[in-house]
Amino acid sequence: MLRPQVKYTVHALRQLKGQRQLTHIHVKSPEEAAAADQAGVDLMSCSFDSPESQARLPAIVAAAPTAFLSGATPHGLASPEEAIRIGFHAMELGASSVYCSASPRIIEAMAGEGIPVVGHIGFVPRHATWTGVRAIGKTPNEAATLYQKMKDLENAGAYAAEIELVPHPLASYLAQQTSMLLMSLGSGDGCDTQFLFSDDILGDYDERIPRHAKAYRDFKAENARLQQERIAAFSEYIADVQGGNFPERGHLIGMKDENLAAAIEAIEALGPPTSPSAS
Repeated sequence: MLRPQVKYTVHALRQLKGQRQLTHIHVKSPEEAAAADQAGVDLMSCSFDSPESQARLPAIVAAAPTAFLSGATPHGLASPEEAIRIGFHAMELGASSVYCSASPRIIEAMAGEGIPVVGHIGFVPRHATWTGVRAIGKTPNEAATLYQKMKDLENAGAYAAEIELVPHPLASYLAQQTSMLLMSLGSGDGCDTQFLFSDDILGDYDERIPRHAKAYRDFKAENARLQQERIAAFSEYIADVQGGNFPERGHLIGMKDENLAAAIEAIEALGPPTSPSAS
């Protein structure tokens, strides 16, 4: 069965650069993918960095079969060959492109094989030991380095790059200096896409919401409420069993007396059961 044609291609996305800002949500389950698709989001991404997330990708694709979906590859790809293998695996499972925070050398290898790749500039969480958790690009030297890294990704063949925690004016300027789509995560509305994680939008974790994010629901509280409902339901079930209130007559499968008598007669006609050790 052929997958329906996705509503965007890389070519179509490039034509939209500078026309309007695209919406982009990182989803973590088929249910979230279906909800994002029905809500009308432009782009989605999901993890593809562990056996569990790789096994989940086909279900996410099936939940939103026409969505443009990027699979986020593992950090620390050891070689261009490994990157190519993982990139093709993601595409074979239904991803439209892959996200990769590795060096331009790794990205160039994938792009050279025709794999659409999203790179990463600005703050990189896995590289926080070098920078600390902060905005990147506030000084002239950092801004120049950021520009060069952007151009390195562009020259490597990336069609887009996530730009994380870069001052809004600088990010807006950089978006005008590249043919890539710049996907803003905490870098303002002057880029080509506005990117948030579903956890941020849904308020679905215990940590403080990041400054650059906005929670539109409080799933943390809703999940706590549902957990209390689970406990209450299980407690009521246990009480019903212990009090003789479950199962009730309506939960039982009946049997006519004559059928039961015939069944017992047939069983007793078999004689004493044979011990397994005697066979």
